[in-house]
Amino acid sequence: MPPLEAQTRRVLLDEKGEVLGSLDFARRLERWRDDGVREARFLIGAADGFGDAERAEADLLLSFGRATWPHLLARAMLAEQLFRATSILAGHPYHREG
Repeated sequence: MPPLEAQTRRVLLDEKGEVLGSLDFARRLERWRDDGVREARFLIGAADGFGDAERAEADLLLSFGRATWPHLLARAMLAEQLFRATSILAGHPYHREG
């Protein structure tokens, strides 16, 4: 993969990645934002996923669990988590908090 600018983070959706709850995901994005990160790029792997070299270059390996998800469903799940994280960081109440 080509190198990224210092203000960009690469997130690979990968079954071997971290399983982050919505609050933890929001806090990770918040920390990046506060550190001056301007862009996060989310990548969904091909049928066989990512290779070891690609995983090593990622800033975050993010997992939606061990199950295999179709690309369209993975996109929808990612969009929901990004929406939820944005809402949490904007101070909207999160019904699972506490």
